[in-house]
Amino acid sequence: MSTIAAIATPNGTGGMGVIRISGPHAIARAAEIFVPIRGKSPLEMEGYTCAYGHVMQHGERLDDCILTVFRAPHSYTGEDVVEISCHGGRFLTQRILRAVLCENVRNAEAGEFTKRAFLNGKLSLTQAEAVADLIAASGENALRCARNLRDGATYRRIAKFSQTILALLSDLAVWADYPDEDIPAVDEAVLRERLASLREEMQTLYDTYDDGRILREGLHTVIAGRPNVGKSTLFNALNGCERSIVTDIAGTTRDVVEEQIRLGGVTLRLSDTAGVHDTDEQIERIGVEKSLAFVREADLVLAVFDGSEPLTEDDAAILSKLPPERTIGVCNKSDLGSVWMPEQYGFFDIVGISAKNRDGLEDLEKAVGRFAAKHVTAAEDGMIANERQRSCLEEAIRAVQEALEALQMGYAYDAVTVSLDGAADALLQLTGERITDAVVDTVFARFCVGK
Repeated sequence: MSTIAAIATPNGTGGMGVIRISGPHAIARAAEIFVPIRGKSPLEMEGYTCAYGHVMQHGERLDDCILTVFRAPHSYTGEDVVEISCHGGRFLTQRILRAVLCENVRNAEAGEFTKRAFLNGKLSLTQAEAVADLIAASGENALRCARNLRDGATYRRIAKFSQTILALLSDLAVWADYPDEDIPAVDEAVLRERLASLREEMQTLYDTYDDGRILREGLHTVIAGRPNVGKSTLFNALNGCERSIVTDIAGTTRDVVEEQIRLGGVTLRLSDTAGVHDTDEQIERIGVEKSLAFVREADLVLAVFDGSEPLTEDDAAILSKLPPERTIGVCNKSDLGSVWMPEQYGFFDIVGISAKNRDGLEDLEKAVGRFAAKHVTAAEDGMIANERQRSCLEEAIRAVQEALEALQMGYAYDAVTVSLDGAADALLQLTGERITDAVVDTVFARFCVGK
């Protein structure tokens, strides 16, 4: 296998830069360009040791640096790895990388270090995918769940499913292959019960897909309500800037305005929508229809009402469209007094605020945090983090369901075995134990270079 090198720190000016080298020629190449101030050459250094010295090229000293050696297999990639820590700076790190590159060392591709960790058995594919999620985590909740995945929470659950399937296949194979031996017959009722239990456990993991998507991408959050209740004022208050136009004229917002924000430790993909009301004006009607479509698709709805006024017909119409379990009722204009609260509609939470004066926003932040916590709790024991994993698990569940249906229809156990073989294969593809090179390349293509 070739030796690869890349800058492992972000491109720009900083206190420190890191150039990572991995492969069979990593240590030898480091010895050719690194001159220690004292002590051993990199060729003589033990793993997990550092040395201070200079990086040289053609007799010129490029920089003072710290060189760290990790010897195979006790490294991130499972290969010999060298990391050169130098002063940060775009030009300097690029210059040192060019000094490293030679006939035996090439530029690393995106995600190639983590790809080698997977190929060398240091990580399962689900753990490797979690590395990208760790890097991309935009909040504490996403970071915590990515860390759980990186530690193997999902892999352990998938491995348990695989062990159950292999045990069932073993029982069926022994009974079928040795009919003359004194082996107890397979108890069909017990087999059906074990398959049904397995399907239920797999479905429970499958149902975490939305939790994984939300924690990775953020909550798709829609601000909805009738005109002039303060939706755009709330949108601007949460953004900390004037993104939506605010006037006293009803229907000012006619299209959806979107922004990504952090509210506490939660990432929100926030959408300010047109006021929902009965109108004959064509453009306004299109905006209203679009608002209701966003409400139907949202992970979280911030339903804004004017708490200083009694319930209106437009309010009532909106209330009939809201998903209560995914809605936080926001009673705005608390500075004008409160005459109505939507307490009887079963919303996840209700908060009183004054968006104009920015009062009560901390209470809204806490309510959003409590809503997001549901998804964190659901994902703590492992979750389905992306579409590839979801597709593989869906195929495994389908195969187990086929095995159950084969039993119910009175087919021979051979049909059950074929279905269970398909389930086992789908799970092996999920963890990366049996997967094509094309899929592996696709998974690691979304990584940054240097990781």
